[in-house]
Amino acid sequence: MKYGQTVLSHKHIYPNGDPERYDSISLTVYLIEQDGRRILVDAGCDTMPGFPLSHFVSPCEILARYGLTPQEITDVIITHAHHDHIDAIRHFTNATVYVQEKEYERGKQYLPEHARLHIFDQSCSVTDDVQVFCIGGHSAGSCIVCYTLGEHVYVICGDECYSPNNLLYKIPTGASKNREASKAFIEEYSKPCYIPLLCHDPRILPDTNGYVVLEELR
Repeated sequence: MKYGQTVLSHKHIYPNGDPERYDSISLTVYLIEQDGRRILVDAGCDTMPGFPLSHFVSPCEILARYGLTPQEITDVIITHAHHDHIDAIRHFTNATVYVQEKEYERGKQYLPEHARLHIFDQSCSVTDDVQVFCIGGHSAGSCIVCYTLGEHVYVICGDECYSPNNLLYKIPTGASKNREASKAFIEEYSKPCYIPLLCHDPRILPDTNGYVVLEELR
């Protein structure tokens, strides 16, 4: 579900990238529907201070176009606690929130007072097919989400990579806080047995917002 787009400098996307060059990136959350559960990967944001925005609406607006209210979301997985991934969490009042312990400390000011929390260290299972793993490359507790669907393993990458080129050329982002952890992520999840889904992939609904279903991304 793409709710907007902005730009990011090559300094953040690539190691030693040019700080004066910018690429368009999407602002995206993912929804997994399984056995009556509606699992949102990241909450998205209602504001993005310091970033130019286009085609921007609340993530809840895209959810409404899909036919759901925020109260119908049963679970929200936070890949990491940067503003654009957690700001809108306050809307999902009925959801259990899954957050890595270091990211909880960073982002707890965003969380509603009575939020149902599942705080974990290295990994957790949301369902048998939806698992969360701490990578710790982009930030101290940044995570990815692996969703097994039949013979496919979809990997929602959080901000462990910004561009398809990070995986294609096996180079971590320029925004990595732990380069070795980022290199290990790239090495593993660039393998052909995984289908990576990026949270800022510019190819997702370019120059518009809205939603597409998983099968259309394959």
